[in-house]
Amino acid sequence: MSRFDRGRTSRTARRRTTSRTPPPAHRHPAYLEVQKERAEDVQLRTADWITRFAGSMWFVYIHVVVFAVWMVWTERSPWPTLTLIVSLEAIFLSTFVMIGQNRQAEFTRKKADHDYEAQELELRHNTHLTELVHTLTVEIHEAVNAAATSGTATCENGGQTPTTPA
Repeated sequence: MSRFDRGRTSRTARRRTTSRTPPPAHRHPAYLEVQKERAEDVQLRTADWITRFAGSMWFVYIHVVVFAVWMVWTERSPWPTLTLIVSLEAIFLSTFVMIGQNRQAEFTRKKADHDYEAQELELRHNTHLTELVHTLTVEIHEAVNAAATSGTATCENGGQTPTTPA
Protein backbone atom coordinates (compact mmCIF):
# COMPACT_ATOMS: atom_id res chain seq x y z
CA MET A 1 0.00 0.00 0.00
CA SER A 2 1.42 3.37 -0.96
CA ARG A 3 1.31 6.46 1.21
CA PHE A 4 -1.48 7.81 -1.03
CA ASP A 5 -3.77 4.83 -0.36
CA ARG A 6 -3.83 5.12 3.44
CA GLY A 7 -7.34 5.52 4.77
CA ARG A 8 -8.99 4.74 1.45
CA THR A 9 -11.09 1.74 0.69
CA SER A 10 -10.32 -0.29 -2.37
CA ARG A 11 -12.56 -0.14 -5.40
CA THR A 12 -13.74 -3.74 -4.92
CA ALA A 13 -14.50 -3.11 -1.25
CA ARG A 14 -16.63 -0.11 -2.22
CA ARG A 15 -18.49 -2.23 -4.80
CA ARG A 16 -19.29 -4.87 -2.20
CA THR A 17 -20.59 -2.39 0.35
CA THR A 18 -22.74 -0.24 -1.95
CA SER A 19 -26.17 -1.46 -2.90
CA ARG A 20 -28.12 -0.57 -5.99
CA THR A 21 -31.36 0.26 -4.20
CA PRO A 22 -31.46 3.07 -1.67
CA PRO A 23 -32.35 2.22 1.90
CA PRO A 24 -36.09 2.41 2.73
CA ALA A 25 -35.69 5.78 4.46
CA HIS A 26 -34.66 7.36 1.13
CA ARG A 27 -37.35 5.82 -1.05
CA HIS A 28 -40.20 7.87 -2.43
CA PRO A 29 -43.38 7.70 -0.30
CA ALA A 30 -45.42 6.71 -3.38
CA TYR A 31 -43.06 3.77 -3.97
CA LEU A 32 -43.46 2.61 -0.36
CA GLU A 33 -47.24 2.89 -0.65
CA VAL A 34 -47.37 0.83 -3.86
CA GLN A 35 -45.03 -1.79 -2.37
CA LYS A 36 -47.22 -2.07 0.73
CA GLU A 37 -50.36 -2.55 -1.36
CA ARG A 38 -48.68 -5.19 -3.55
CA ALA A 39 -47.29 -7.05 -0.54
CA GLU A 40 -50.80 -7.46 0.87
CA ASP A 41 -52.20 -9.23 -2.22
CA VAL A 42 -51.13 -12.84 -2.92
CA GLN A 43 -51.95 -12.62 -6.64
CA LEU A 44 -49.85 -9.50 -7.09
CA ARG A 45 -46.93 -11.02 -5.17
CA THR A 46 -47.14 -14.12 -7.38
CA ALA A 47 -47.27 -12.01 -10.55
CA ASP A 48 -44.28 -9.99 -9.35
CA TRP A 49 -42.30 -13.16 -8.65
CA ILE A 50 -43.10 -14.65 -12.07
CA THR A 51 -42.25 -11.37 -13.81
CA ARG A 52 -38.97 -11.11 -11.91
CA PHE A 53 -38.07 -14.72 -12.73
CA ALA A 54 -39.10 -14.48 -16.39
CA GLY A 55 -36.86 -11.43 -16.75
CA SER A 56 -33.78 -13.23 -15.43
CA MET A 57 -31.05 -15.16 -17.18
CA TRP A 58 -31.96 -18.30 -15.21
CA PHE A 59 -35.24 -18.34 -17.14
CA VAL A 60 -33.29 -18.30 -20.41
CA TYR A 61 -30.84 -21.01 -19.28
CA ILE A 62 -33.63 -23.32 -18.11
CA HIS A 63 -35.49 -22.91 -21.40
CA VAL A 64 -32.40 -23.56 -23.49
CA VAL A 65 -31.68 -26.79 -21.60
CA VAL A 66 -35.30 -28.02 -21.52
CA PHE A 67 -35.96 -27.31 -25.18
CA ALA A 68 -32.64 -28.78 -26.29
CA VAL A 69 -33.25 -31.98 -24.33
CA TRP A 70 -36.79 -32.22 -25.58
CA MET A 71 -35.93 -31.63 -29.25
CA VAL A 72 -32.93 -33.96 -29.29
CA TRP A 73 -33.95 -36.89 -27.07
CA THR A 74 -37.67 -36.86 -26.36
CA GLU A 75 -39.66 -36.69 -29.58
CA ARG A 76 -39.09 -37.60 -33.19
CA SER A 77 -40.95 -34.57 -34.52
CA PRO A 78 -41.09 -31.98 -31.72
CA TRP A 79 -42.02 -29.00 -33.87
CA PRO A 80 -45.85 -28.99 -33.67
CA THR A 81 -45.90 -29.52 -29.91
CA LEU A 82 -42.96 -27.17 -29.39
CA THR A 83 -44.71 -24.45 -31.39
CA LEU A 84 -47.87 -24.88 -29.31
CA ILE A 85 -46.01 -24.72 -25.99
CA VAL A 86 -43.86 -21.75 -26.97
CA SER A 87 -46.95 -19.88 -28.22
CA LEU A 88 -48.84 -20.52 -24.98
CA GLU A 89 -45.82 -19.48 -22.97
CA ALA A 90 -45.51 -16.25 -24.98
CA ILE A 91 -49.17 -15.47 -24.29
CA PHE A 92 -48.72 -15.92 -20.55
CA LEU A 93 -45.43 -14.04 -20.42
CA SER A 94 -46.86 -11.10 -22.35
CA THR A 95 -49.65 -10.99 -19.76
CA PHE A 96 -47.07 -10.77 -16.98
CA VAL A 97 -45.23 -8.05 -18.86
CA MET A 98 -48.47 -6.07 -19.02
CA ILE A 99 -49.01 -6.64 -15.29
CA GLY A 100 -45.54 -5.23 -14.69
CA GLN A 101 -46.28 -2.23 -16.91
CA ASN A 102 -49.53 -1.61 -15.01
CA ARG A 103 -47.57 -1.72 -11.74
CA GLN A 104 -45.08 0.82 -13.09
CA ALA A 105 -47.91 3.05 -14.35
CA GLU A 106 -49.59 2.88 -10.93
CA PHE A 107 -46.34 3.87 -9.22
CA THR A 108 -45.78 6.71 -11.70
CA ARG A 109 -49.31 8.03 -11.13
CA LYS A 110 -48.98 7.91 -7.35
CA LYS A 111 -45.55 9.54 -7.51
CA ALA A 112 -46.91 12.32 -9.72
CA ASP A 113 -49.84 12.87 -7.32
CA HIS A 114 -47.48 13.02 -4.34
CA ASP A 115 -45.09 15.38 -6.13
CA TYR A 116 -47.98 17.64 -7.14
CA GLU A 117 -49.21 17.87 -3.55
CA ALA A 118 -45.68 18.63 -2.32
CA GLN A 119 -45.20 21.32 -4.99
CA GLU A 120 -48.55 22.92 -4.17
CA LEU A 121 -47.63 23.04 -0.48
CA GLU A 122 -44.26 24.57 -1.36
CA LEU A 123 -45.98 27.14 -3.60
CA ARG A 124 -48.37 28.14 -0.78
CA HIS A 125 -45.44 28.40 1.63
CA ASN A 126 -43.40 30.53 -0.80
CA THR A 127 -46.41 32.75 -1.53
CA HIS A 128 -46.92 33.34 2.20
CA LEU A 129 -43.22 34.18 2.64
CA THR A 130 -43.35 36.57 -0.32
CA GLU A 131 -46.38 38.33 1.17
CA LEU A 132 -44.57 38.67 4.52
CA VAL A 133 -41.48 40.11 2.83
CA HIS A 134 -43.69 42.57 0.92
CA THR A 135 -45.46 43.64 4.13
CA LEU A 136 -42.15 44.13 5.92
CA THR A 137 -40.75 46.10 2.98
CA VAL A 138 -43.77 48.43 2.98
CA GLU A 139 -43.51 48.95 6.76
CA ILE A 140 -39.77 49.66 6.56
CA HIS A 141 -40.35 52.07 3.66
CA GLU A 142 -43.06 53.92 5.64
CA ALA A 143 -40.83 54.09 8.73
CA VAL A 144 -37.91 55.46 6.72
CA ASN A 145 -40.15 58.04 5.04
CA ALA A 146 -41.62 59.06 8.39
CA ALA A 147 -38.14 59.43 9.89
CA ALA A 148 -36.94 61.42 6.90
CA THR A 149 -40.00 63.69 7.06
CA SER A 150 -39.64 64.32 10.78
CA GLY A 151 -35.91 64.90 10.36
CA THR A 152 -36.49 67.50 7.65
CA ALA A 153 -39.12 69.28 9.75
CA THR A 154 -36.72 69.45 12.70
CA CYS A 155 -34.01 71.01 10.51
CA GLU A 156 -36.35 73.67 9.13
CA ASN A 157 -37.93 74.58 12.48
CA GLY A 158 -35.13 74.28 14.98
CA GLY A 159 -32.13 74.70 12.83
CA GLN A 160 -30.73 71.47 14.17
CA THR A 161 -29.30 68.81 11.94
CA PRO A 162 -30.83 65.37 12.28
CA THR A 163 -28.61 62.76 13.80
CA THR A 164 -28.33 59.43 12.09
CA PRO A 165 -27.38 56.35 14.07
CA ALA A 166 -24.23 54.59 12.90
